[in-house]
Amino acid sequence: MASSREGSLEAPTRHPLGQDTADFLDENKLFSELERVFDICHGCRRCVSLCASFPTLFDLVDESDTMEVDGVATADYWKVVDHCYLCDLCYLTKCPYVPPHEWNLDFPHLMLRAKAIKFKKGEVKTRDRIITATDRIGKLASIPVITQTINAVNSNPLSRKLLDKALGIHPQAALPEYTSNTLTKRNKKRLHATGITAQATDATTGKVALFATCYGNYNEPQIGEDLIKVFEHNQILVQLVQKTRCCGMPKLELGDLDAVHQAKESNIKILAALVDEGWDIVTPVPSCTLMFKQELPLMFAEDDRVIKVQQAMFDPFEYLMLRNKAGKLNTDFKNPLGKISYHVACHQRVQRIGMKTRDTLNLIPDTEVLPIERCSGHDGTYTFKSEFHDAAMKICKPVVNRVKQQNADVYTSDCAMAGHHIEAGLADGSKPEHPISLLRTAYGI
Repeated sequence: MASSREGSLEAPTRHPLGQDTADFLDENKLFSELERVFDICHGCRRCVSLCASFPTLFDLVDESDTMEVDGVATADYWKVVDHCYLCDLCYLTKCPYVPPHEWNLDFPHLMLRAKAIKFKKGEVKTRDRIITATDRIGKLASIPVITQTINAVNSNPLSRKLLDKALGIHPQAALPEYTSNTLTKRNKKRLHATGITAQATDATTGKVALFATCYGNYNEPQIGEDLIKVFEHNQILVQLVQKTRCCGMPKLELGDLDAVHQAKESNIKILAALVDEGWDIVTPVPSCTLMFKQELPLMFAEDDRVIKVQQAMFDPFEYLMLRNKAGKLNTDFKNPLGKISYHVACHQRVQRIGMKTRDTLNLIPDTEVLPIERCSGHDGTYTFKSEFHDAAMKICKPVVNRVKQQNADVYTSDCAMAGHHIEAGLADGSKPEHPISLLRTAYGI
């Protein structure tokens, strides 16, 4: 029988999210689908090593009276949902029953549907609404006096205990620092490279509009500066996209689909106009790139502007390797980087572009890149939450152990937040360096 097939031999595909359909927010139909999917997962268990959602599910089943999904109280289904942070690795790397298999299993998007229903019901903590409002926090935190205050509060053990009691922010979670000297401010003072004439290839225009992202603008603008320097060193015209909002990924993970729609309307208008003017789009954060490459097109497939931006959206190292394929990459490196422990970010893996960061860094003489293909467990806001921080650190431990075993000269991740999560796990005073910053070092610029 076809239904007894162990997985599928066809290439996986992804169906639209369907958030506007009549059934999407029907809670009874949600629970029926959760039971169906959980029963399949229980019989497979290949995803047990990925995140806390699956061990939580399997423990609920194994500790039930029937030792089957029908013995689990439906109220406990939310425990599984709450541990999912939409890394997408179960869909990409483990599940044999994703479409076009007839069982049509898309665990991350089912969890997203559940989160959307929970959000609509108002069952969301004030903390979660606050920490996913990255635009508002960033704008407030970039005011000079407030920047100093927020950074001081975030680094003070006593204030962190109070923050834990008041909002449920774990006192040991490594919160990102903010800067008043944002990438937007730095860009106003930037001396644009002269003498660059855009040279198009079959896959790139040679003109890049940089979508800074909230994190790249308010927390680590140096990454954006390094990206601009590297791209200009490769004779690529770069401009910083103006007046953008958060990509929407934090709100997506919360289940606030209305906020995602609002962010989409604001950003896509700007980005689509740039594409029409011949610009490619790049972001320095894999989750933001994925938002435009995958999540928005699956939510708004009928919006031609969204598809236009999707087709012009690139990971930075994907872009550089496409230029290299066309003979347009500068390979005159001045400095070797030695041995690099390279954490492959989940949301970069989901883009299905291969290890373009590794491939680029491997072009540098006397440089060895050692990939680590495991989730760091940071995943946006998950590690900040008091009830999930310990689980996040547990997920990170295998990555930390690999970094220790490799004994490399430097460790890195395309996801800067994952890099700092690994830093917290190492707790040895070492600091990660972003891959684009390492590339700038290699160029000696």
